[in-house]
Parts: sequence; C-alpha cells; structure tokens
Amino acid sequence: MTDWNIQSRAHACQGCEKPFADRAPYHTLLFDERSGYSRLDVCESCWEAQYSQGASDRKGFVSHWQGTYEVPPAAPADPIARETAESLLRKLVELNDPQYQAAGFILAVMLERRRLLKVKDQQRCEGKRIFIYEQPKTGDLFTIPDPELQLNQLEAVQRDVAHLLEHGLRPPETLAAPTAETPVPAPAPVASQSEGKAADTGPLTQPVEPGAGT
Repeated sequence: MTDWNIQSRAHACQGCEKPFADRAPYHTLLFDERSGYSRLDVCESCWEAQYSQGASDRKGFVSHWQGTYEVPPAAPADPIARETAESLLRKLVELNDPQYQAAGFILAVMLERRRLLKVKDQQRCEGKRIFIYEQPKTGDLFTIPDPELQLNQLEAVQRDVAHLLEHGLRPPETLAAPTAETPVPAPAPVASQSEGKAADTGPLTQPVEPGAGT
C-alpha cells in the first residue's frame, strides 16, 4: 500500500539544473515507481525539448501539470505555538502512523475547502483511492490515502482533529519505574456498570468528498 508522502517542489530544473526564476512557469511530471510516487520538475525549455512529446508514454507516468514558481518566503521569526491545519498535516504525513490516517484525510479536505491545497490527481493503489494534493505556494505534493470513513466514524475523527489542532502532536508519556522514595499507589476500585456508562454522542455531519469544493 502507498505510504503517506510529501514531495517538495524543486528550486531548480531537474533537466538542465538551472535555478527557477521567480514567477517562471515550470512543469511537474508524476511517476509511479516501486518505492512510491516520484516527481520531476522541469523548466519550460526542457519541457519543450525533452518531455512535451511522448511524456505520457514514459514508464510509470501518472500525471502532468504546469505551475508557476514562487520564491519561498522567509521563515517567520516567532512561529505560533498552536498548530495550524497545514503544519499538523505535515507532521502526521511525516509520522506515517496508520492511527492518524483518518485525521490526516480530514485535515487535507479542510485545507482544500480553504483553497490552501488543491487536488491535482487521484489514483488507485491496491484497491484504495490515493489523492495527490498540491500546496500552490510551495509546490509541495501530499499523497493522502482515502480512509473510506463511514458516517458513524466521522464525529470521533473530527473530535480527534480538533484536539490535535488545540494541543498538538505529543509523544506518548513514559512512566518511570518506582523507586524506594516513590511510593507505589494502591489500585483504584473497580467502577460499577452504572458509573461506567459512556456519554452520549451528538449528531454527525455528512462526510466531504475531496475535489468537490468550490
């Protein structure tokens, strides 16, 4: 199965190795290789000379689109403490933990709704849909598998996303072994069935289909 993946846009043509000028057009080609998706960014000249004819016939060809290169902005001096949807999505994709796959998908849809990500293509791998998102300003590509959420799962995932946005992605706490100076607490009493009732959940909303935003 295809793993989550982020592929950054090249800052120089991968054909002639000349740096991209600000606002210059470039072409991106996406290929499916054994290790996953691979992108190739080339300038207009190399596209016309080497790739425009027969690009779709090359081995593993998946997709092609044209973009406009933008010089990356300077990093902010004081990054905000609270997670943004995009920074959280980047962390989840880099972590590549299946337990966060649904949250990552919801974040990608949120960012698409806000026009911060664009669906460039979708593919099928081993029977599963894979969405190829692009961040227009940086040109970074995000490979996001569709977790095929059911309606009765949506509310719990939305709660998880809200919690991650508020508190960030924290590593699991490690418990230190008790020492002679650290008393071991007595086991807590077992709760009765009436005390252990789960709270009722609220109404669920309809899932959002990627690429359907205006």
